[in-house]
This record gives sequence, structure tokens and C-alpha cells, in this order.
Amino acid sequence: MNRQRSFIGFIVVGAIALLVIAIAGFYWFFAKSPGNLIASTSQPGAAIFVSKLSPAMVSLLANPDRLQALDREEELSKLKTSLFAKSGIDYKQDIQPWLGNEITLAITTLDIDRDPENGQQLGYLLALATKQPEKSREFVELLFSKRALAGANLAVEQYKGVKLISDNSQPEQDLLAGAVVGEGFVLFANDPKVLRDAINNVQAPDLNLTSSPEYQKAIKEQIKGGLAVAFLNLPIVAKWQGLELPEQLYNSQIISLVLNPKGLLAETTFLTSSEIVSPSAPLSKPVGALQYVPASAGLAISGSNLSNLGDSDLTKLWKQATATLYGSGEDVVYRLAKPLADVQKRWGINLPEDIFSWVQGEYAIALLPDQEQTTPHWIFVVEKSEGVEQGVARLDAIASSNGLSINTLTIDQQKISAWTELTTATKKSDVKEGASFSIETKVQGLHTTLGNYEIFTSDLETMDEILTTKDNSIIDNPNFKDSIAAIPLPNQGYIYLDWTKSQNLLERQVPILKLVEVLGKPFFNNLRSLTLSSYGTDTRSLKGGVFFKLHNS
Repeated sequence: MNRQRSFIGFIVVGAIALLVIAIAGFYWFFAKSPGNLIASTSQPGAAIFVSKLSPAMVSLLANPDRLQALDREEELSKLKTSLFAKSGIDYKQDIQPWLGNEITLAITTLDIDRDPENGQQLGYLLALATKQPEKSREFVELLFSKRALAGANLAVEQYKGVKLISDNSQPEQDLLAGAVVGEGFVLFANDPKVLRDAINNVQAPDLNLTSSPEYQKAIKEQIKGGLAVAFLNLPIVAKWQGLELPEQLYNSQIISLVLNPKGLLAETTFLTSSEIVSPSAPLSKPVGALQYVPASAGLAISGSNLSNLGDSDLTKLWKQATATLYGSGEDVVYRLAKPLADVQKRWGINLPEDIFSWVQGEYAIALLPDQEQTTPHWIFVVEKSEGVEQGVARLDAIASSNGLSINTLTIDQQKISAWTELTTATKKSDVKEGASFSIETKVQGLHTTLGNYEIFTSDLETMDEILTTKDNSIIDNPNFKDSIAAIPLPNQGYIYLDWTKSQNLLERQVPILKLVEVLGKPFFNNLRSLTLSSYGTDTRSLKGGVFFKLHNS
């Protein structure tokens, strides 16, 4: 266990941090010419070293020094210095001269010795492309000689024509094995067996990742010119997490990162051997319901036809993904849209049955953060279609059964239906001792009709903002416009998150996010918003993207 943990410190933190900060630095480039910075290679060459049973592989497909022009805050330089400070290695002198155009990190096996009796020890492989094999060999010799001087016991072996060097480190030290393979790559691993397996994978092509039909299908979905790519073997990822998924619809996933003049697009494709069905017809433009969402919204979800959402492949994907990430079927949307979930609990309603079932046209759901309270305001906009009138009447009936009154009021000459609750408040009497009582009306929700849409809100202030700021909707927000412009059309709608407005809310609802922010601090410090969407027409894959809009872009 110590060996695994120490190697994570050397490899995982180092390589992933290098990848994250390299990508995080992209936004500095937008003032220049994004077209000049594209991947130096079309796909990961190191895949030949990785087993086709590997759960995950991530690659940076450009030399980190090509990103140096982006490094206005010197984050890359700081990272390079910190990574090699303890090893006595100088990046500029010892690594820069030979480092090529690819850095790949893979989890090669779930258990190096395949012995369940002594616990699970993951195998890690780091592959660095080299453009000067002799200099990279000198670096490997230098690295291990410095480790020997620090007290490590070195072991050298020849394996199928390749010189492997490893050390017998003390438990508190980093265990490391390294080799230069052929003329193309320098390999590091957390066990010599991982390196031997990597060499076997090259010499027996049917063992490596490039021979996997799933990988071959996935790599075809990679964005051309993407600067980074990740491949996930989803059934093995689930096994790695110790999960037995109730339904395994998708077999693999590929993620590509590409520059956009306005930000960074992460496109992902989930592949399956089954026929999949879109939850609704694709949309060729943003839904009209968004015109009633104020520009102040921190979260906006839009699309069409919620009636079949529960049976869609998009929902099945979400359940599979959240189960894999959280270790359970917990739905992270429940956390993000907790105010709506609170309404569901308080009123005793079932959102899919009592609301989503009659939403067959356009819809928009939005949260408006409130600095003075922890619970944000909410908005739900529904296009008028068959069943909407009966659905609204059903909600009125549910409100009445919960003891709420249905009253009509007017705001800016617009008639509003309000679900209200009468409560009593006590106050000290100024005339005699004792308490007097006053009756107060508390609004639990409102709805009204505007044009061809029915609009629901949590409170009077939010409804008033919708009615009095009609020309200041989220559709008119330049940040929103830029974000959706990066998403291909047609698509299934958008999930738009204004990071600057919603950061505090998200951190409360998803605590693990704070850890992610620490690991990717330069990125999150400059994140302005993110937009998610699903698109594509292939019946054997589900394609989507996340667009990250960054400050100064």
C-alpha cells in the first residue's frame, strides 16, 4: 500500500497536474491565435504499451513547452520546479532537450500480482515521447543514480532487449521502475512487472489497447486537433470501483479537449453495442422558454419533452455515470437542483409523474442565487401543449390538498395565481401584558401565463423580475451567447452554469468539488461558466460536450 501511495505522489499527481495546468493555461492564448496551437500527433502512440484491459488512459498530445507562451502567471514553470525539486533534476537541462510531443498516463491493471489475498495494487504507467533517445537514456541513468545516492537499492535487468532499471526503495520512499523503449518512448512505472507487461504488449499486438475493437471505435470519435484525449473502459472502471451496475448500457468513453476562440471544449462520446434512442427530437436553436429566464440566473437547464426522460438512454447514461463516480446510484442532479427537490418533498409530489409527464414541448428550469440566503430562487417555464392545462390544474389540486390557498393577484397588470399559506405571528402587546397575534401570508409558489408559456416561480420577487425585465433575459447575456455558440447544432438543449454566481451553492451541494478546485486551482480561478449539451445522430453512440468559458476569452 505504501508503494502504491508513494508512486501516486510521483506519477499521478505529477502527470495529471502537468496536464491540468497545461490545459488551464490555454485561456491565456486566446488573445493570440488559437489556430497555431493544435495537437502534434493525431492519437496516443503510447497505446501500444497499454493493455486492452486497462480501465483508463489519458494523454497530452503536445509538448508542454509549446504552452510556455501561455504561461503569463508562470504556473507551468512553478509546476516543473516543484515536480523535480526533491529529485535534484533540472527540467530545462535534463528533460526539455529530449521530451517529445506526447505524455500518456495509464492505469494498466487493477492488481499487479493478481493476488486478491494481499489487496489490490493498481499498476501505473507513464509514457513520455522522446525525440532524442540517447539523451533520454542519459536522463534515466541520472535519475536512478540520484536515487541510489539517496539510499535506494537499484536493480538492473535486460528484458527482451530492453534495459529495465528499478529500485528497492524503503517504504517511505517512492518506488520507481524505468526504461527507454526503442527510439520513441521513456517509460516509468510503479513496479518492474508493469514495464515487462508493457513490453509484452508491444511484441504481442493482440494484447495492447490498439487491438481493442472498443478503443478502435472510440478513437475514431476523437476531435481532430485535440490537445488532450482520455479513454475509459467503463465496465473495468466499474469493477475498479467495486460496483455492480444495475444496467451497463455504455461500454467505453472517449474525451477530447480542443481549443475554441472563446474557451475550451471537452467533447465526449459514449459507445454501446445497443441501439439507443434520443430523449427528444433535436433542436435547431435555443428554446424560446429561455426568454423568461433572467440574465441573473446561475443555473439554466433547457430542452424539450420531459415526458419520456426517465426511459431515455441519456438518463440511463446519467445513472451509470453517477454510480461509477459516486460509488452508488446517487443522482448529482438532485444535489444541484436541491430547491426543486425540496419542493417535491414538501408538497408530497413526484416530479416525473406529477410534472414531467405532461411537459411535451419546450421547457426551461433556472436557479437564481441569493447572496442573503442559502436557498436560491427557482423558475420553471413550460411551453403550452396538450396536457399542460390539466397538469397545472393537477398542481393546484395538490396545493389545495396540502392546505394551501389559491389566490389571484396582479403584478404590472399581469394576473398571477399564488399558492399561499396562512401563518400566525406573535408580538408583545403595547397595551397590556401578554401576546397578540397577527396573520401573515406566506407564498409557496406562483404561476402565470405569458405568450405561449406557463411560468412557475418560487416567490414574488422572482416573478416580478421576470415581468419587469423582459429585455434582460439570459438569451441576451453575451456570456451565454458565446457559450452556446460553441455547442454544435442540432442538439438536445443546454445545461448552463455561471460559475462565478453558483460556486458557493455548488460547493455546499457537492462537497467533493472543493477538492477538485484545489487540484485545478489555476483553471477554476479563471473559469467563468460551463455549458453542457448532448448532440449527434449515431444510434450506437451518445455524443456530448462541455464548453468551459474562461475569463479574458
